[in-house]
Amino acid sequence: MIVRGVWRRAGDLPRWVLAGELGLLFFVGPMVYFFAVRSPGLLFPALWAFFAYTLAVLLLDPTFERRTLWNFGAMKRELGRLLAIFGVLGALLAGAVYAFDALTDGDPIFLSLPRERPTLWLIIMVFYPMVSVYPQEVIWRAFMFHRYRTLFRGRWAMIGASAVAFGHAHVVFHNWLAVGLCVIGGVLFARTFDRSRSTLASWIDHALYGCLVFTIGIGRYFYSGAAHG
Repeated sequence: MIVRGVWRRAGDLPRWVLAGELGLLFFVGPMVYFFAVRSPGLLFPALWAFFAYTLAVLLLDPTFERRTLWNFGAMKRELGRLLAIFGVLGALLAGAVYAFDALTDGDPIFLSLPRERPTLWLIIMVFYPMVSVYPQEVIWRAFMFHRYRTLFRGRWAMIGASAVAFGHAHVVFHNWLAVGLCVIGGVLFARTFDRSRSTLASWIDHALYGCLVFTIGIGRYFYSGAAHG
């Protein structure tokens, strides 16, 4: 029934079917990848296959407002707020990594990628927001908020569900730092999406923190080869 119902409008499906689908896609799926997949090269194909599936479901649902996939006007209204929050939280995160370096005797990680591999760093800064961040925002924000809105009472329940699912997906990197930071980040990005109903706004929010993570030296915990290197 779940398989037959995925192309139907969310409002036409029983809540137990939607709950089962949510659990299967967002919790069982990452665990299967965690235990069964040994090739880091499969992560991006898996992400893009999931992105294509969720986007197709959204576009085939006549109740989905397609403007949500960009909503440029709402993004402009949110931009000042999210930049201000990023300025504070980004500085705190960068300071924490710098302090970690100062308190440990190992090789310094702060700014290690731009210092040691500047070309790779530039490539990540340009392409990571497009090939990784936007698909994630369609999946964990636009799709989740539309498809499963009837399962959660209240906006913060929906924000929390999105954040937990987003953090859980990062078990594929086989480290708890990625999971923990992505739960926190997931709250920020889901809150931005909830306020704006703009995937573009949450994409900018996500891209800012993601690029910062790679810049300050902890991107190694979010690299598809980290679990296998």
